[in-house]
Amino acid sequence: MTDVLRRGRASLAFSFFTQGATFALLVTRIPAIQDRYGVSDALLPVFLAAVPILAGVGSVTTEQLVKRIRPSRLLRWSQPVVMLALLGVGAGGQMAGLAVSLAVFGLAVGALDASMNMLGVSLQRTYGRSIMLSFHAAYSLGGILGASLAWVGAHWHLALWVSYLPVVAVLLPAALVGSRWYVDGEPAPVADGESAAGGGGVVFKLLLPLCLVMSFAYIGDSTVSNWSAKYLKDVLGSSEQLATVPYNVYMVTTLVGRAIGDFGVRRFGAVTVVRLGALVAAAGFVVVAVAPGAWVGMAGFTLLGLGLCVLVPQTFAAAGRLFPGASDAAIARLNIFNYVGFLIGSPLVGALGDAWSYRGAMLVPMVLVLVTLVYARSFATRSDRYGGGHERPRTADVGRASNGL
Repeated sequence: MTDVLRRGRASLAFSFFTQGATFALLVTRIPAIQDRYGVSDALLPVFLAAVPILAGVGSVTTEQLVKRIRPSRLLRWSQPVVMLALLGVGAGGQMAGLAVSLAVFGLAVGALDASMNMLGVSLQRTYGRSIMLSFHAAYSLGGILGASLAWVGAHWHLALWVSYLPVVAVLLPAALVGSRWYVDGEPAPVADGESAAGGGGVVFKLLLPLCLVMSFAYIGDSTVSNWSAKYLKDVLGSSEQLATVPYNVYMVTTLVGRAIGDFGVRRFGAVTVVRLGALVAAAGFVVVAVAPGAWVGMAGFTLLGLGLCVLVPQTFAAAGRLFPGASDAAIARLNIFNYVGFLIGSPLVGALGDAWSYRGAMLVPMVLVLVTLVYARSFATRSDRYGGGHERPRTADVGRASNGL
């Protein structure tokens, strides 16, 4: 049974890695996609907004589907759809084709994100200790690989389909093979007389603090991904080449923070780790806002990576603890606020930057991240569930291996 757990964990980590690479290949080649299809600057935001909106629809749909279909099966088939949709984006020639490919990508990625995190939370419950950050570390590693491959494609002026096809050709069959070892965990047992918070239903009022934290974290993340290069170049006076560095540094520090974050949760507890992450991220925004030059600004983005990286994985894990009998439904609903934050973050900073100043705009996500401190108690564990006292012995119940079904 230990081998089943290990294979399940490794295969799920590879799924996170694959999704990180796939998503990075899409978002880092947006200028090339715009040029290929002749998408105007006025129309581009419509296309970009459609993806997270449809991903939210996909996440909502997943909540209903997992009542009848195992999350492992949804993940097994949604991941290839996402990769094929990426290939469609690169290979198409008409704007209508781009719209269809992005629509399919958005719907499938909502199901993919939700089902991946459902399996991650259930597997963490089975392990009886914090491992959720390690899955998101694999996502960050995939993101670094995808962004690096996108840079190679842009540097050598490769056609989009030439950049995408080798990645899809390698990762898609590997993900399908790995999906044979996904593990579907069983819902946690519910104590007699326990409230709906731990029973079979999801009370949105109780989930709301985690939804807000998820949105605030992604507002911060989208600020870095969409505005770091422009900020360094236009506000801090860096060269165009140097302006590409902050996001890469951010991704690397995100990987480092997530790689060691589980050890922090096991030693100090989720509440302490989340509070520290929020404070470090807020400090990063302050450094960026007051930076006199590019190198200090990059130091601020480094702090942002170290701080923000823990919030999203721990928010999913907290939802699983809060609703042990309905963790899949809670995660599907929580996942929607991933896309809410992504939709709000970039336009918010851009509007404030144009109307006020980009330095001042950086203080708004700082304040939102600090609000996480108010809701930190929502991340607390309970002694009668996994993680109480930070850990419990590993359980022998490994749930249901998908066995290719």
